[in-house]
Amino acid sequence: MPSSVVKHYIYFPETEILTIIYQSGAIYDYLKVPSSIVEKFKKATSKGQFLNHVIKPGFKYSKRG
Repeated sequence: MPSSVVKHYIYFPETEILTIIYQSGAIYDYLKVPSSIVEKFKKATSKGQFLNHVIKPGFKYSKRG
């Protein structure tokens, strides 16, 4: 999953939290993300574009740290 934006991601289906670790080291938890969206994110050719166009505008988040 090489991406210039996303270093790593973890999904917690029981709480519907998608944790994104950015290349910068910033960590964000996106809340109430359904598994269907996460599946599309996994398959996206550009993780950064999908994040900017679907996840960021569509889901609340909290920044860690």
